[in-house]
Amino acid sequence: MNLRVLFTVFPLVFLGELPDKTMFASLVLASRGRPIPVWMGAAGAFVVHVVIAVSIGEALFAILPHSAVEVFVAALFAAGAVYSWLARNAKDEEADIAAAPSAWRMGLAAFGVIFVAEWGDLTQIITANLAARYHDALSVGVGALAALWLVAAIAVAAGSNLLKIVSVRTLRIVTAVVLLGLSAYSFVNAFTG
Repeated sequence: MNLRVLFTVFPLVFLGELPDKTMFASLVLASRGRPIPVWMGAAGAFVVHVVIAVSIGEALFAILPHSAVEVFVAALFAAGAVYSWLARNAKDEEADIAAAPSAWRMGLAAFGVIFVAEWGDLTQIITANLAARYHDALSVGVGALAALWLVAAIAVAAGSNLLKIVSVRTLRIVTAVVLLGLSAYSFVNAFTG
């Protein structure tokens, strides 16, 4: 393993992922009170994406049309926005928190959301490009994965403490608005990006 390559990849992927939609998705999922399963699900999805990016990244992006990936991601974000908006009227926030899905379901939900949202994402493209540039899949993969896992850990830590400050109802309204914005961004990006 080439540490120079690893330490070049880490900050590039970390900075690319920090303001990303997947960080926000991890934060929102962790706000349901189950941070460890959310991180594990996100971490698993990132493993799959890093393997794809470093092994067949460039070929995969040539096969999958960017616009189709972005439209699909936009639809998923829109569905999440509708769900969050409709669920905002929960009468008993304490019961809502207690009724949070099982750890297993939270982990699977996090895996699914992150897995879909990362397709064609900036950090996946960066990882594929760096793997092609350095011809060192292991060093690039480890650097990218460490950066993605750290960003997910930051998001999960923030999300797990969010309910101490913000009510569930407020969080759902904000979540719906942000997810709707991400949906619009992904849809516009499908035809302009």
